[in-house]
Amino acid sequence: MMELWRKNRWAAGLVTVIRIVLGYQWLTSGWHKITGDVAFNAGGYLGNAVTNPVLDKATGEALYPTYNAFIENFALPNVKLINVIIPWGEFLVGLGLILGTLTVTAAFFGLMMNFMFMFAGTISTNPWLTLLGVAVLVAGANAGRFGGDRWVLPWLKATVGQKRFGKFGKPDRGIDGKTPNA
Repeated sequence: MMELWRKNRWAAGLVTVIRIVLGYQWLTSGWHKITGDVAFNAGGYLGNAVTNPVLDKATGEALYPTYNAFIENFALPNVKLINVIIPWGEFLVGLGLILGTLTVTAAFFGLMMNFMFMFAGTISTNPWLTLLGVAVLVAGANAGRFGGDRWVLPWLKATVGQKRFGKFGKPDRGIDGKTPNA
C-alpha cells in the first residue's frame, strides 16, 4: 500500500490536488495574519491556552501538561517571536505545498502547527488539515512529483548530499569531523 502512495503516478496526481488544497488553506491563513489591518498577536490565544487547558473530564487534570509548560515558560515570554513565526510559518508551509517544493518538509511543519493548535484546544478545521497533511506526508517525495520537488530534490541530493555523504553514501569523516571513515 505504501508503494502505491510513494511511487504511483496516479497517486501523485491525487496527492497533488490534496497538497494544493491544503497549501491554499495554510497560505491564506498566514497571508491574512501578515497583511491584516490589525497586527497579529498570539498573546491572548496563548494566555487562554494556559488558563483554560484541555482537561480530562473524569479527573479534571490537564491532558497535555508538557505542552502547557511549553506555552507558559517559552511561548508567552517570547510572544513577539511567536507573532512572527506563526504567520510566516503558515504562509511558507502553504507556499511549499502549492509549489510542490520541499513538500514533505512543508507537510511536516504544517502537521506540527496543527498539533500545537489542537493541544491548545482549538478544533475548527485542524483535524481535516491534519488528515490531509498525513496523506501528503505518507506520499513522501511522490507528493512533489508534479511540482518543484521534481527538480529541487535531485539537485539537493547531488549537491548537499554529495558533500555530506560522499560517493558511497557514508559520511566522509568520522564523528570527530576529522578522521576519515574506514
